[in-house]
Amino acid sequence: MSPWSWFLLQTLCLLPTGAASRRGAPGAANCELKPQQSELNSFLWTIKRDPPSYFFGTIHVPYTRVWDFIPDNSKEAFLQSNTVYFELDLTDPYTISALTSCQMLPQGENLQDVLPRDIYCRLKRHLEYVKLMMPLWMTPDQRGKGLYADYLFNAIAGNWERKRPVWVMLMVNSLTEVDVKSRGVPVLDLFLAQEAERLRKQTGAVEKVEEQCHPLNGLNFSQVIFALNQTLLQQESLRAGSLKIPYTTEDLIKHYNCGDLSSVILSHDSSQVPNFINATLLPQERITAQEIDSYLRRELIYKRNERIGKRVKALLEEFPDKGFFFAFGAASQ
Repeated sequence: MSPWSWFLLQTLCLLPTGAASRRGAPGAANCELKPQQSELNSFLWTIKRDPPSYFFGTIHVPYTRVWDFIPDNSKEAFLQSNTVYFELDLTDPYTISALTSCQMLPQGENLQDVLPRDIYCRLKRHLEYVKLMMPLWMTPDQRGKGLYADYLFNAIAGNWERKRPVWVMLMVNSLTEVDVKSRGVPVLDLFLAQEAERLRKQTGAVEKVEEQCHPLNGLNFSQVIFALNQTLLQQESLRAGSLKIPYTTEDLIKHYNCGDLSSVILSHDSSQVPNFINATLLPQERITAQEIDSYLRRELIYKRNERIGKRVKALLEEFPDKGFFFAFGAASQ
C-alpha cells in the first residue's frame, strides 16, 4: 500500500466486502487490442521454487473496479499460496492506531497555531466547500448502503485541525468528487488481506507503519508549507474550472485493467500527491519542488525497495518449504 493511502483506511473499512462487480462495469476499459481477459498481463511474477512463490502487483482503487479483469492465474496463485504478505498488516488494529498517532501534531498544538494565516484560511474555506458538496458527490449506491455525507466527511477529515500539515496536504488532495464516490469499498490490497483472513491463510507484513510514516514527517517545514500551498492552488483551480488533471483515477483503472505496466501511468498510483513541478513556478519554487521530489523518491522508493527486497529474500531463505504470495503496489515493484 502506498503511504499516501493510509489515511483512507478508516473509510475503506466502512462497509463489508461484497461480490465483485459484473464484467463490463465502469472501469472496464476498452483496450486498444481488445485481448481476451485470460490474455491480459496479470501483474503476476513467479519465483521458481518448490512450492512456487509469487509477486502480485496491486493498485490502490476499489477492488470492484478491477477484480473481473485480473486473470485467473493470479487468483489461483493467491488461493494456492498458504502464506500471504503485504506491505503493511492492513487488518491489525495497531496499524490504524499507529497511523493516527503518526499523523498528529505534538500534544497541545493545533494547525491554526503552525500554519501561516492566509494558508489556514484558504484551507478552512476549501474544506467548507468540500463538506457542502459532499452530498452531491455521493452515489445512490453509497446512500443505499447507509453512508451519510456528514459521516463520510468526518471519517475522512475529522480532527483535521490536529493533524500535521503534510497529512492535511494529502487529505486535501484526496477530497475530490471521484475519490469520494469510491469510498465504502475496500481497495484491492485491503480486499486481498480480508480474503486471506477469511480463508485462514497465514499473513504477514514486510514493513512497519513507522518506516513509511517517518520519511513523510521528515520533510522540513518550508517544504511542507510549499506543498500544501501548491495543493490548495491546484484544488482552487479545479473548482474554478481552469485546470484539468492529466491523469485521473479512471485512467489508472483503465491501464491496470488492460495490463499496461507503463511506469508513467502507474507512478501516479504510488504518488498520490500533486505534481508540484510545473512551468508556472518561480526559479526558487522549482528548486523546492525538485528537492521534495528527490527526497520522496529516495526515501519512499529507492531505500524502501531495497529494505523490502532484503526482507523478502530473508523470508524465502528461512522458509524454503512455504509458498508465499507477496501483494505489493504494482508501481513500486
